[in-house]
Amino acid sequence: MSTGIAESPQAPSRHSVRLACRIGSWKPGIASFLIPLTLLLVLGMWFYSPSSTPLSWVLTIVWSLPIVGTLVGIQGALLIRRRARRGDEAAPAAPAHEDFLIALVPTIGRNDTYPALERSVRSYVDHLPAYFPHMRVDVLTEEGCEAAEQIAALARHPLVRVVTVPKAYRTPNGTRFKARANHYSHELRIAEGEALDHVWVLHMDDDTGVGTDTAAALAQFINRQRRAHPDEAKHMAQGILTYPRENAVSLFTWLADAVRPADDIARFRALTGTGTPAAGVHGELLVLRASIEATIGWDFGPKAIVEDAQLALTFCRRYPGRSDWFNGRCYGASPAGVRDFVKQRERWAWGLVALCFNRTIPLRYRWFLSVCVATWILGPLQHIAVVLAVGWCIGDMNTSPVAQSVIILWSVNFAYVIWTYWEGLRLNALVSKTGRRKWWEPVAVLALIPVFSVLEGVGGLRGFLKFARREENQFVVIAKPA
Repeated sequence: MSTGIAESPQAPSRHSVRLACRIGSWKPGIASFLIPLTLLLVLGMWFYSPSSTPLSWVLTIVWSLPIVGTLVGIQGALLIRRRARRGDEAAPAAPAHEDFLIALVPTIGRNDTYPALERSVRSYVDHLPAYFPHMRVDVLTEEGCEAAEQIAALARHPLVRVVTVPKAYRTPNGTRFKARANHYSHELRIAEGEALDHVWVLHMDDDTGVGTDTAAALAQFINRQRRAHPDEAKHMAQGILTYPRENAVSLFTWLADAVRPADDIARFRALTGTGTPAAGVHGELLVLRASIEATIGWDFGPKAIVEDAQLALTFCRRYPGRSDWFNGRCYGASPAGVRDFVKQRERWAWGLVALCFNRTIPLRYRWFLSVCVATWILGPLQHIAVVLAVGWCIGDMNTSPVAQSVIILWSVNFAYVIWTYWEGLRLNALVSKTGRRKWWEPVAVLALIPVFSVLEGVGGLRGFLKFARREENQFVVIAKPA
């Protein structure tokens, strides 16, 4: 049986070369924030009508609450622009000859997820060796999984190893799902003597690939740590998750997922990039020293279904100031349909709410995440359609805040939402084959923001309600497009 994976490194394709050039000149836009901010401020101040009704008080609070995350996100984008101006000071990308890279790819091993897994593994063996002459790809799966035979055949490539988690394996704290598999892999590295400072673990999802540009940015980061003073070297870093148009099954969910890469260049850049990943991290393009991962592990207990975020908050406490952000991209795929989109958000919210109430993590490390999650799960209740419906029912359609100055906060928040979808779409289009947005896509994504916010909010609210009802948590794995 052929895996479709070549056994020798591939020369960079023409698309990879063009993509690297496009990425090299990218930086977050400013006009896409300032223009809507100006319009919102002018309109808000012009139409302001004093009000002190209960509805106005509620809106003053809930529509102002996101300002914490907004300001952090703006900081992140500005930090990227500053680093771009200093780009000439950075050492050019070169192979990481003195370090060893393990690309870790957990998979549930279903037949409907295998095509995406093969696509992802192919990208690792094609693009990473040019910058990592010492590396391995560990495909992590469950004993007796549906696609076991196909997954086993991946190991025919000399750089690929299939690690099978035995059904009987249990962690001391009873951790389940993906975190259980990650912990098994972590214990295996310790047993094999790989929990070393010069060994880096690149955590990826089974539907997320890399390119030559990814390998170059990752090597540049790792080489920079080798040159740094031991007291200043970083132990963890996160890149940008993007969604090429070609990987999308549904254009609607592809547009809706424009918000995700924008979060990487905003909140994650600001917090993870300045050393304290208090907003959490995501499980793709997360690189961590094996020696540091060995001190944390993944045994967070049976309720852990956002294990990446919990790892990040634990890292905050143990290694403050030692994380970073790098301008590298990985290439994933949006959910195949609206139902999967909502299910995905529901699982995230479920786990994040539990994490916000986890008292084993000091409040100083989880308060920011708690504010962001609260804003998320309140989304459906503060949607403009719901607000207008409530106003109509109580006979008061005045939605002005209790003070005119609050209009400034609201304008900043709403302009930031517009910016996230605009810039996120720009990023996703940039990594697609054409390298640009189609003329109708910016129009569509802006027009559909109210719809996207409903889907995001419904998923968040459903996750919170399941947590509140103490329903059994599950790690829902959606189908992965090839």
